[in-house]
Amino acid sequence: MASSPTSGPAHAGTGGTPSPSWWIYRGTGRPDLYAASLQERLPHPPPWRRFDGGPDQPDPPADETETTRILGASATPADRPLTEHETTVVDAVNTALLLRRPLLITGDPGVGKSSLAYRVARELRLGRVLRWSITSRSTLRDGLYRYDPLARIQDISADAAAAPGTTPDDRPIGDYLRLGPLGTALLPHRLPRVLVIDEFDKGDADLANDLLGVLEDGSYDVPELARLRSAQPRITVPTDDPDGTASIEGGAVRCHEFPFIAITSNGERPFPPAFLRRCLPLRLQRPSHDQLADIVCAHFDGRDRTADRELIAEFLRRCDELGGLSIDQLLNSVHLVSSEVRTHATSLDPNAWNRILGLVWQRLMEAGRG
Repeated sequence: MASSPTSGPAHAGTGGTPSPSWWIYRGTGRPDLYAASLQERLPHPPPWRRFDGGPDQPDPPADETETTRILGASATPADRPLTEHETTVVDAVNTALLLRRPLLITGDPGVGKSSLAYRVARELRLGRVLRWSITSRSTLRDGLYRYDPLARIQDISADAAAAPGTTPDDRPIGDYLRLGPLGTALLPHRLPRVLVIDEFDKGDADLANDLLGVLEDGSYDVPELARLRSAQPRITVPTDDPDGTASIEGGAVRCHEFPFIAITSNGERPFPPAFLRRCLPLRLQRPSHDQLADIVCAHFDGRDRTADRELIAEFLRRCDELGGLSIDQLLNSVHLVSSEVRTHATSLDPNAWNRILGLVWQRLMEAGRG
């Protein structure tokens, strides 16, 4: 890895504008801009954020289908310089990468908090993004791993009834334990895994405190496997990746490169100070007209950038009036326009399109009420 984050010349950014030499991620969405590998560009972590897990897992699989669904097929941005807010976002991502700290991303619903992790993964070629969606019932163990002892006991009992003399070894514990998104992200890798912990503020109030040790230590234990370490020092278990497996020694997992973790929150409740100290804060603003045009062009490849100028302007106007509108709602309306729904609807009723927009652009908080 590189020894200094500030060495070397400035790099070309969006629109050809030079970007700071310490930037690893440039916010362009274009992995082809990088001549050197990320392993060469990523500086060593601070001494207190160095982890010695290993041996390294194979590089994670790509998931271009999911990335395309979220970001669109086009990774080429408009030929324009980054805005001041975009520069702030890129600064935050790079600071998190350098310090090996999670990003705590806040902002209104629908502004693209979780999609930022996918942009980082695409540009830096970090493979499939892991995602842990939080609910009021989520626990730390859910994110790390799940174990179903009852299913194992039932299968062993069924085996014994059908074939007397069988032993529990015929039903290895690894078949009944699966690593979760967080547990998979903390496996040792040569490059950071990307993990989204989505809508963290929906979790139980104690979840933030429970997560502190894992974020600080970059490791966790699996007691069910640790109890077997004398007889089975190394056990293979499924991971959160499709068809992925990992070999765990002694029931302990420790990362090598700390993952890039994007923790999203809609700001529904505050977090403990100890948790906030371990995260880097980033508040996303509502995208500008140019940014929304970039997003539309990414999802509708080949579409004229000026085709939706009036629709985007109306969307922003309604955002100012109503608040709580999301990027998905704009994309839905563009799809209806591209499908000529507006043309056919207004040919019979001049007010039909406005009624359709009222359905598509309803305020999110009002839509959720009974």
